[in-house]
Amino acid sequence: MPGSSCLKWLIPGVCALFLAGCNPFSEAEPMMEEYLERLARVLDTPSVSVPSDLPPASTVPRRRERVLDMPELDLGMLDFLSLYGCELQYVVGERNSVMGRVMQPLNRLRYEVRFIRAAEDCMAEIDDERLEKTLQDAVESKRASLPVAIWNATWGTEEIERLLTLSKGFYPVAAEGNPVSDLVRDLGRLNQAVSDLSVQQLDVPLDALGGVHQRWQSEFRAGQVINSARLLIATLNAGTETLKARLDERPLCLNGRPNNQSEIVRNFFFNVYIGEIQPYMSDVSRARDSLIGALAELADQQTAVMPASFQDWYQRHLSADAEVSLWRELDQAMMQHTRHWQELLEQCGLRPG
Repeated sequence: MPGSSCLKWLIPGVCALFLAGCNPFSEAEPMMEEYLERLARVLDTPSVSVPSDLPPASTVPRRRERVLDMPELDLGMLDFLSLYGCELQYVVGERNSVMGRVMQPLNRLRYEVRFIRAAEDCMAEIDDERLEKTLQDAVESKRASLPVAIWNATWGTEEIERLLTLSKGFYPVAAEGNPVSDLVRDLGRLNQAVSDLSVQQLDVPLDALGGVHQRWQSEFRAGQVINSARLLIATLNAGTETLKARLDERPLCLNGRPNNQSEIVRNFFFNVYIGEIQPYMSDVSRARDSLIGALAELADQQTAVMPASFQDWYQRHLSADAEVSLWRELDQAMMQHTRHWQELLEQCGLRPG
């Protein structure tokens, strides 16, 4: 029958989808739950679960707490400069327009750079001492406030909130390619631009920064990496307690000789911990090193103007060295969990490495 032929081909496909959906190792949270459940079972210890309260993390401070006040030139000075017939006249006129008064942070940075360059070009053309002194004062003021404009165009934007949101779950498991490669490439260019602008090199192309902000708005990988770090810390710490409980009991192997149970434990170690958990730990660690590392660099370059409201968040979520660093906590959890595995397997002469 035609219908039975179709059914014959349909059922395996449906089953494959069903089995894929039931694979606990295809997503981060069920994978961690499965690991802890199986770990307790093979070690014959009380079962544990991933704690419902993950290590603390918070969203980036609200924009009004991140944005710095941008010093303005005296209106009389601006009006005076707008009357002079060089390129600066058009730059100042743009700023004095209705749209110019509500510039987004990136456009404001572009304006500040254009103003300095136009004013310095203008000074080379004038012989009016009063105007020259006014221009010199304006340039000095703009150069002094340029770090504020840079901060607002990076950490003061709305777009970066999307990149760092904690509402989009966990970093993907076994993703194809590198999910953060485009973001890391963008941040590399942005960090170079910030570095150049910070030493008053103003010939930096800023046109591409709009595309960087668009990517921040459409991708939320940084927040996912933070969430996955928290999940791993909670899982590994709970698993370490399970290993400790087993180590406090009679040895897994008498006289260091492997037995049936030790073979089961060894297979679990290699098939589940090494085969499933460690690759995910490596993926999260690589994303931490590249993406979170690039964001940390973006903040580190601007510590001179970093607002106090941002510093605590920075130390927890971006810094690798701060006492309260999430990444330091993750490193410790991974190290302790691996060490306890080694101690357990050593009882049977099976210590890896």
